[in-house]
Amino acid sequence: MTTPVLTLHKASRDLAGRRVVRDLSLALAKGEVLGLLGVNGAGKSTTLRMIAGVLAPSAGQVRVDGKDIGEEPELARRRIGYLPEIAPLHVELTVAEYLAFCARLHGLARAARAAATRAIERCALGDVRNRLIGALSKGYRQRVGLAQAIVHEPDLIVLDEPASGLDPVQAARLRELVRELGVDHAVVLSTHVLPDVVACCDRVAILHDGTLRHEGSLASADSGSAVRVRVARALLADDWRGVATSATPVAGDARQWRIRLVDGVTSSMLAATIVERGFGLEELRAENSALEEIFMAIAAGAPAVAA
Repeated sequence: MTTPVLTLHKASRDLAGRRVVRDLSLALAKGEVLGLLGVNGAGKSTTLRMIAGVLAPSAGQVRVDGKDIGEEPELARRRIGYLPEIAPLHVELTVAEYLAFCARLHGLARAARAAATRAIERCALGDVRNRLIGALSKGYRQRVGLAQAIVHEPDLIVLDEPASGLDPVQAARLRELVRELGVDHAVVLSTHVLPDVVACCDRVAILHDGTLRHEGSLASADSGSAVRVRVARALLADDWRGVATSATPVAGDARQWRIRLVDGVTSSMLAATIVERGFGLEELRAENSALEEIFMAIAAGAPAVAA
C-alpha cells in the first residue's frame, strides 16, 4: 500500500492556554485535493500551519511521506509548499527575481533560474515575469504566491484562502490552477467558501471549534444534488438529452436551468459536459446541496455528521 503524502494522527494545538485544534486525524494521497472547511475561528489556519511545519503540534503527529516533520524539520522545507492567507512577497523584486530567490531558499541554488521558469509557466505569469511584484494586481500577486509554493516541486501543497479578495474571474482562474496542481501533488485547500471546494476538491473535511466534524468524498456529498446553471446559449429541454440528470431540467428562462444530477455524478462532471457541448458555461452553483446542508448544520452546532 502506498504511503500517504500527508498523515495527521491525533494532532492538537494549544494557543494562549486554550486547545484550538483537538485530536485531528487525516490522510491525503498524491493526486488528491482536500478542502478544509469551517467558519472563521474553526481552526483551519492553525491546522494548516501545523501541516506546513510552521507550528509544532502540542500533541499528536504530522507526517509527510511517512516521516514526522517535528523530528525532521528540514522535511517541511523540501517537501511542502505553503501559501499563507497573506502571501510572503517581496514587492521590490520582479516576479522572476523573487521566484529564483525562493528556489535558492529551498536548496536549488544551481537550478534556481530553471525552477523559477517552470513555476512561471505553470502559474501563467509569463507576461509579468519582469515586472515588479509591487506593481501587480491582486490576482497576479496571488499567482506569484502560489508559484513560490510550488517552485521546488513539493509533494504537498498547502493553501490558506488562496482566492480571498479576488474578483470572480480571478477566483475562477485560481481554482482551475489548483485543480491542475492536484493532478501531480497532494493539495490541502483551506476555505470557508463552498464553491471553492466544489470547483477544486476531491474530498472535504469540516472543522468546528477545532474538532473534525465531517470527512469524506466530495462526490458522495455532491451527487444527486440540484444545481443552478447559467449558459451563454439559449437552450431547449431537448438539448440536455444524454446529460446525466435524474429529471428533466427545469428552465428559469432559455439560459438559466435547474438540474438535478444522477447519483454518482458531480457538478464538476456536469460542468465538463456543458463545456464539451459548447453551451457556454457562465455559472454553476449548488442549490441546497448535501455538502451545504452538512456545513450549515455543523456551523449551527448540530451533532457531528458521519463521514
